[in-house]
Amino acid sequence: MTGLVLAAGASVRLGEAKQLLPYRGRTLLDATLDLARSCAFDQLLVTLGGAADLIRERVDLTGVQVVENAEFSTGCGSSVRAATQAVDPRADGLVLLLGDQPGVRAADVCRVAAATTPLAVCRYADGLGHPFWFARDVLPELRVLHGDKAVWKLLHSGRHPVTEIPVDGPVPIDVDTRADYRRLLSGEAR
Repeated sequence: MTGLVLAAGASVRLGEAKQLLPYRGRTLLDATLDLARSCAFDQLLVTLGGAADLIRERVDLTGVQVVENAEFSTGCGSSVRAATQAVDPRADGLVLLLGDQPGVRAADVCRVAAATTPLAVCRYADGLGHPFWFARDVLPELRVLHGDKAVWKLLHSGRHPVTEIPVDGPVPIDVDTRADYRRLLSGEAR
């Protein structure tokens, strides 16, 4: 199984590279990659784009295969599309994580990855959220995604059965704005 951490964005709303924001003595992206490493994926990918050079200098990328996304400004779909080209052909599927969402729990990642349907998503108390599971049969569709909400459109398309994995608590904060970051630092990761 392959894990994919999306971290290519330009952080336009925040005004600086959110991947490099200080978090628990390291960076926000370090925290998410630590979570992903704890899930024991057979392959772990991270997409970089906007601040790729700085991230390579400041983030521990040990055990992670970096996928450069030159089209990062066109939305998350381009990162997923770029990364699927690097997925091990033997992988049974892909778990999608956000690089700015360190409050996701490894146990929930494992539960969503154990789904037997082509797609799975976490059902938190206040709605659906990452991580997502995409079985091997769905990977060709990921290779043609476009735009910022492309994975959500695929999830809601009705083309594939979807399992909603119940998860305690609210959708973990993903940092898009300064207010999100303050909430995360105040302990509201979940």
